[in-house]
Amino acid sequence: MDLQELRKANQSRHIEWAKGAEIPLSFRGVELAGEAGEACNEIKKLERNRLNMVGGKTGTHDLQEELADVLICVDLIAMDLGIDLGEALRAKFNKTSEKNGLATRL
Repeated sequence: MDLQELRKANQSRHIEWAKGAEIPLSFRGVELAGEAGEACNEIKKLERNRLNMVGGKTGTHDLQEELADVLICVDLIAMDLGIDLGEALRAKFNKTSEKNGLATRL
């Protein structure tokens, strides 16, 4: 799966879910923060297990789902603002590599 496939699916599902209504950027930001928080909570549970604490878990399935939700939310924000997320990722990755003297580029 690639970012273009995700974007197309997000556009289609937006029409179904929000009935085509424009969603405020503030809503998208809160949505992203919530999903990132849920991902962090799953990381906390994995760390509890690593530290032999009560309430830990060993599997990463729930974390995988939360990370996917984060990516979906990021694309929804980019979609609403007309950002080419693939190009933004490439540019930022390469900028960071160049800034830190690293050879790896996208």
